[in-house]
Amino acid sequence: MIDIVQQIAAAHRAVELRSGADGESVSILVRRTYDTAIENVWNALTDPDRLRRWFLPVSGEFRVGGRFQVEGMAGGDILHCDPPKLLRVTYGHETSLVEVRLAEDGEATVLELDHTVPLALAGSVAGALYVGPGWDGAVMGLGLYLSGMETDDPVVAANSPEVLEFSSHSISVWESVVKAAGLATDEELVDAVAAAKAQFIPDKS
Repeated sequence: MIDIVQQIAAAHRAVELRSGADGESVSILVRRTYDTAIENVWNALTDPDRLRRWFLPVSGEFRVGGRFQVEGMAGGDILHCDPPKLLRVTYGHETSLVEVRLAEDGEATVLELDHTVPLALAGSVAGALYVGPGWDGAVMGLGLYLSGMETDDPVVAANSPEVLEFSSHSISVWESVVKAAGLATDEELVDAVAAAKAQFIPDKS
């Protein structure tokens, strides 16, 4: 059984609007600490055999400059890899950038996942709701796996009633994060919440 309240509380979430040479972009951040060595977390994130045990099957060329494909989802290019601390890839679109950073905290490991897309692609800062709950699920899945709770089929597990309930809570939390940032209109937020529910909890939307 998943302790939904504990899993929601285990992660820190943030959203921001960034300005750069290429214009404005929306960034979401998920941070969580795992009670295991940094090498173990890195290996679980980058070893295809371990990835399929908590996330999804991932194929491709696992090297800088190589392409990867997540089964049934997006693919991208591997832009930077600095074991066991930094992985940067494109995800779904060449301007959609995911950066995973690991840092040691005593015997534990802090993971930061930063997903940044151009504002034009996100539509608004409320677009954080299109990806935030999904990354919440992945970060939780990694935590359960690292704690010894392994599933035979991550896809089936992701559609279980308790994970769908987790996703419902995650959407509410991300709604609060975006609202607190004050960077989206009420209408944008309502539309994004509806889209997130249709994507992540279709049976409840």
